[in-house]
Amino acid sequence: MRTYQTQEIKNIAILGSSGAGKTTLAEAMLYEAGVIKRRGSVKDGNTVSDYFPVEKEYGYSVFSSIFSVEWMNRKLNFIDCPGSDDFVGNVVTSLNVTDTALMVLNAQYGMEVGTINQLRYTQKFKKPVIFIVNQLDHPKADFENVVSQLKADYGEKAVLVQYPINCGEGFNAVVDVLKFKMFRWKPEGGVPEVLDIPAEELDKAAELQQKLIEAAAENEESLMEKFFEQGTLTEDEMRMGIRWGLVNRDLFPVFCVSAEKDMCVRRTMEFLGNVVPYVRDQPAPVNTEGVEVKPDSEAPASLFFFKTMVEPHVGEVSYFKVMSGKVHEGDDLINADRGSKERIGQIFCPAGQQRTKIEELVAGDIGAAVKLKDVRTGNTLNAKGTDNKFNFIKYPDPKYRRAIKAENEKDTEKMNEVLQRMHEEDPTWMIENSKELKQLIVSGQGEFHLKTLKWRIENNDKIGIVYSEPKIPYRETITKSARADYRHKKQSGGAGQFGEVHLIVEPYVDGMPLPETYKFNGQEFKVQSRDVQTYDLDWGGKLVFVSSIVGGAIDARFLPAILKGVMSRLEQGPLTGSYARDVRVIVYDGKMHPVDSNEISFMLAGRNAFSEAFKNAGPKILEPIYDVTVTVPSDRMGDVMGDLQNRRAMIMGMESDRGIEILNAKVPLKEMANYSISLSSLTGGRASFTMKFASYELVPSDVQDKLLKEYESSQKEED
Repeated sequence: MRTYQTQEIKNIAILGSSGAGKTTLAEAMLYEAGVIKRRGSVKDGNTVSDYFPVEKEYGYSVFSSIFSVEWMNRKLNFIDCPGSDDFVGNVVTSLNVTDTALMVLNAQYGMEVGTINQLRYTQKFKKPVIFIVNQLDHPKADFENVVSQLKADYGEKAVLVQYPINCGEGFNAVVDVLKFKMFRWKPEGGVPEVLDIPAEELDKAAELQQKLIEAAAENEESLMEKFFEQGTLTEDEMRMGIRWGLVNRDLFPVFCVSAEKDMCVRRTMEFLGNVVPYVRDQPAPVNTEGVEVKPDSEAPASLFFFKTMVEPHVGEVSYFKVMSGKVHEGDDLINADRGSKERIGQIFCPAGQQRTKIEELVAGDIGAAVKLKDVRTGNTLNAKGTDNKFNFIKYPDPKYRRAIKAENEKDTEKMNEVLQRMHEEDPTWMIENSKELKQLIVSGQGEFHLKTLKWRIENNDKIGIVYSEPKIPYRETITKSARADYRHKKQSGGAGQFGEVHLIVEPYVDGMPLPETYKFNGQEFKVQSRDVQTYDLDWGGKLVFVSSIVGGAIDARFLPAILKGVMSRLEQGPLTGSYARDVRVIVYDGKMHPVDSNEISFMLAGRNAFSEAFKNAGPKILEPIYDVTVTVPSDRMGDVMGDLQNRRAMIMGMESDRGIEILNAKVPLKEMANYSISLSSLTGGRASFTMKFASYELVPSDVQDKLLKEYESSQKEED
């Protein structure tokens, strides 16, 4: 493969819901471009894109697959993305390093939930979109329904470039209104016959061509002027207008394909080669300093590594985009994130697990390197003369959590190393060693996402692992004021221990004043602030520590020890051992001994006095509440809403979008443990959801009683 220049390179993401036929389309493109001699199939497990053992085992795409083809003296870099919402991280990554999205639609269903979710990302990243209506040979294919869905969302911006003559099992021809020709295929597909449009289709074709011309003319001033003068545009002029319409997201072309039969794939690729925006046509990314980095091949080299994989029989393969400059085999570059020097041994143009060695890649191109020394996903390598860093890829929050441990404790360290490597490969696999929960938590985008992680660890790394439902990070607080005192006294031969602490606790919210008096059991306690310290707790909320000691009852040097005792009890709350928060503590009196008082005595006295006061202050347990957004087909809305209400959800609102309902709710984290499994079961896999932490709220009294009994039981078992 020769070196292509920036103005000859196009980067394209292939998107679509599961079952839309993306991998089959990629296989047909590779075949048409001559990269492979025989097309594989998903069923047979021999496609270029789905080559990992786990993908062959499950029969669906798990990882994005990168392949390059030479076409019409241009280089087209494709990233074929998984369709399942569980692997949406691949979509986010791919859209950030490509310039156009091919949205593959299943001709039976059209705009599915997964499609809509991915389209939101194309809108967020302002990427051009071309719609490919696939599987037009299926008996239930309904092209007109798909078009009506697109028109409902995009209006006249959704413009037909092609339409099928006979949709369904007999599909073998399309009318192309850009070429103003009919293309017809033999049963084996491939190269079509190019025919004049049949007389019975001329009026429809002419009307659609006029709409395409008008849409193209609207995107370029000189074309608009010519259109007004002549009433038409040439094919080349239409291409130019379509390109700028794509760049501005003012035009969304629609194509027809049967990828499995290789019908209209070649024509679609011709359109991609001629019309799709080049790298230079899209806005330049910015580095972490907010400076635009244009794809200038004459600038110093900067490589952004967006994907790292450990591939069978190869080892670590690192995929990168050349953000600026050129990279050659043997170049020495500096890792801007890690400070280390890296030599690029060999560079490749990938096609799935196949790799073609190449001497040079220029700005805008995508390539791969193997067995780099110290490069991680998200790193930037720079040549002398530049210090770019990039962090423009922002991943969605996780929504499925599991505690994980090795079946054999001896494998724990090895398992941790593998998990870290997995996170490098897919940053949406999140790993957290929770000090609070005393569990290793792995989070992802759904059940299948974590199921895939487990399969790979057990089959590739031969480590047995166990998932369990993670503990919930509850919080404890109080709802009223209370007082307590505690004397710690110990005498055992040598120096004794003595410390007595009197304190008041009350719930705290920002800005609340300190009362001058408190009343407990008919007795009044006056307080006078000597010193106030406010601490932002690592686990959220605040501790306000007030010294109100008068007359030297406790020496000031013992106050830090009392604070330490209080803080230790906050870290292990009196009710369930969870973190406590949002408490004001007023130390107002106490006693000390001239010989036996020391720091440990006052730390223990402070800890125990706080614990007793806390238990008498209307203690409550708080639970984490999440904002949950569910995207569900209208016909399953009732089932989904009923299920959420059974999960103690508070429904916040609903809206409709193209026959899809979007439901917003606040749901306790405890109730979301297996939600992705239930939602898939309720909707046949046609719904998706997102979740994000919102706040901590009081648990209902029945839930609190249950939690207290569970904690008491667990403490007895430990004893």
